[in-house]
Amino acid sequence: QAQLVESGGGSVQAGGSLRLSCQTSAYTFGYVYVCMGWFRQAPGKAREGVALIFTSDGDTSDGDTAYADSVKGRFIVSKDDAKNTLYLQMNNLKPEDAATYYCAVPKHCGRDWSAAFTHWGQGTQVTVSS
Repeated sequence: QAQLVESGGGSVQAGGSLRLSCQTSAYTFGYVYVCMGWFRQAPGKAREGVALIFTSDGDTSDGDTAYADSVKGRFIVSKDDAKNTLYLQMNNLKPEDAATYYCAVPKHCGRDWSAAFTHWGQGTQVTVSS
């Protein structure tokens, strides 16, 4: 089972940046799961898949990414294979980005990757003030 530990959340002003990290186990990263990603959830709102990155070659290439339209051009997902770590660089943050962010394993890695997740960490909170 995936072990996912997020860190890096905090409070920033609108327009600021944060970098989230997700430490995984070597067993998880690239060996068991073809893709990994991030989703967020704000109080009273539906969970939203934010970013996806492929961790091994298959129908797509290792390192290929996908983003929700709401964050495209502002967020960057990346990984460090040597450290078994996933990152989410969040730039030009907006108040509507405020949420708890979770590192997660999508149920599917195709076009519907953001629809469901099978494993996730404890989450890290992001607050954005206007």
